[in-house]
Amino acid sequence: MNIQHVFLVLLLILLTGKANGSDSQDATTWPGNKQFAISLSYDDALDSQLDKAVPQLTMYGFKASFYVYPASEPFQRRLSEWKLLAQQGHELGNHSLYHPCRGSLPNREWVEPHKDLDKYSIKRILLEIDIANLMLNTIDGKNLRTYTIPCGDTQVTDGDYYSFLAERFLAVKGEGVAEGHAILYTPSNVSGEELINYVKSPPAGTRLINILFHGVGGDHLSVSSEAHQQLLAYLATNENIYWVDTYQNIMRHKKNKELNGSSQR
Repeated sequence: MNIQHVFLVLLLILLTGKANGSDSQDATTWPGNKQFAISLSYDDALDSQLDKAVPQLTMYGFKASFYVYPASEPFQRRLSEWKLLAQQGHELGNHSLYHPCRGSLPNREWVEPHKDLDKYSIKRILLEIDIANLMLNTIDGKNLRTYTIPCGDTQVTDGDYYSFLAERFLAVKGEGVAEGHAILYTPSNVSGEELINYVKSPPAGTRLINILFHGVGGDHLSVSSEAHQQLLAYLATNENIYWVDTYQNIMRHKKNKELNGSSQR
């Protein structure tokens, strides 16, 4: 084989690889060959999520992830409704037992002393996370779960607890953001148009869009129920583009694809 033939073979391999997406950051194929996966999630087990968000999700047939912390009063008060939510196919994700955050950071005056992550050890936060997992298991009977980090804080007195999460969870919310194939958005006081524009024009290379709500039509860090419904209506109208599902289902699909892909090489 002469040098020209070698060059042509190498060029063909390179072009074939690009056509198959092997040079992309994340070559995951979503069900139905949809362009984006959308994870709608809701933090803190708030009343407005059950009262406003869930009926709207039901209207459009969407399943979402609800990251709860079992020690919260609203969660305990409406436990039967959260159990029903899991039975309906929504995900109950782990958001720790008490939702501890670092009180030493700016604008954290609201952090209560017994929930101050600055006073935690790795052993303590992992123990509380494990207890939350056990409590959630008694509600939905599931062992596989995903996690959202309270306030995004992972630094405690004796180090960073993030590396210990992989052995406990299928995935941690925000996975893939650093690599550029996922984005994470926590909206508050925005219009329906702003929510829609966010999913319409994500950065190049994005495959997974995480939208992390708190209050819907009430409670803290809220978006209006009207804005929330406008987003859901847009996603439903464009179901050929967006796959909307729980974060657990999305990440299970992604990891199975990666596992199957690596086993075939």
